[in-house]
Amino acid sequence: MFAGIEGSRPVLVEFQALVAPSAFGTPRRAVVGWDSGRLAMVLAVLEARCGLGFGDRDIYLNVAGGLRITEPAADLAAAAALASSALDKPLPQDCVVFGEASLSGDVRQVSRMDSRLKEAAKLGFSRALAPRAAEERAPEGVHIAGVSRLSEAVARIGDGDFS
Repeated sequence: MFAGIEGSRPVLVEFQALVAPSAFGTPRRAVVGWDSGRLAMVLAVLEARCGLGFGDRDIYLNVAGGLRITEPAADLAAAAALASSALDKPLPQDCVVFGEASLSGDVRQVSRMDSRLKEAAKLGFSRALAPRAAEERAPEGVHIAGVSRLSEAVARIGDGDFS
């Protein structure tokens, strides 16, 4: 679940991903509700910095509810959904995700982290995968698994470690 900002309001939006073996020579990349160029960048970073291989797999990424997400804070949510599907390890149902990914694999903090976390807590989410800087902003009842690198996030997903 992506903790995003739409205008001035925090919103929670589900990112769905399916990573499947390609039946054809050229793998398919289909994205709905997010920028396809941004998807290509996140896939390249996951391959180069995290060791996940997508070259021979079809990728389907969907933003549920028909919303169009444009903010860079969705990078970590997309990467988490893709890694979760590729590793066949579901993310916890009570976890929100946000953060911007750089080409070096760093996870950058984003604007209005407090608002994102407060909205998540209000809606019953008790965990967050977010930039390390968000750890000091955790509202009561929300545990933050802070990461500074995308590879850390992928490792947490693979291990199921969101503590």
